[in-house]
Amino acid sequence: MPDFRREQQHGGRVAGVDEVGRGPLAGPVVAAAVVFASGVPDDLASLIDDSKKLKPAMREAIAARLPGVPGVEIGLGAASVAEVDRLNIHHAAHLAMQRAVARLPQMPDHVLVDGNKLPSFGCSAEALVGGDGLSLSIAAASIVAKVVRDRIMARLDVRWPDYGWDGNAGYGTQAHRHALVQVGVTPHHRKTFGTVRRQLELAGAAGQ
Repeated sequence: MPDFRREQQHGGRVAGVDEVGRGPLAGPVVAAAVVFASGVPDDLASLIDDSKKLKPAMREAIAARLPGVPGVEIGLGAASVAEVDRLNIHHAAHLAMQRAVARLPQMPDHVLVDGNKLPSFGCSAEALVGGDGLSLSIAAASIVAKVVRDRIMARLDVRWPDYGWDGNAGYGTQAHRHALVQVGVTPHHRKTFGTVRRQLELAGAAGQ
């Protein structure tokens, strides 16, 4: 379970940062930054974990509670599908993280990032592999980013219902891949990703 030791050891305003959406075939990559400036209430700390380990209802409940916690600051950032295709997913994810930190009320003293690579934030920063299982701030950021991105994909699913985005969040499930073949590529698909790129190539060849 994540804890608050790293934030306390550093002191000051420490932001946990995480992103969601590196792997999907469609949709933006979304990042969140969370600062617990006044610490984490014990009952909330006992609930927060890596977003992938939590059921959707628990993620929603935690995300709804976070803004009301004294001293909490939340910043959100995203990189669009066009930016993913132009920059590649690694750089787009870093851009989303930078935007999330920039949208905090003020620059943090230190940033903890889930992963092994660091973008530049304009302050000291530290990369933690498996950070969403180590730091409460990173875990909270992972929850917020996951909830926000899932909502985005659910809204897109209303207009593009064939791909099952309300359930698969844009990941390449069998049903999603089947729809790519049967229905085609939408403006929300990442055209540089192999599965989507191959479908575009096949469609182009068939049209010649």
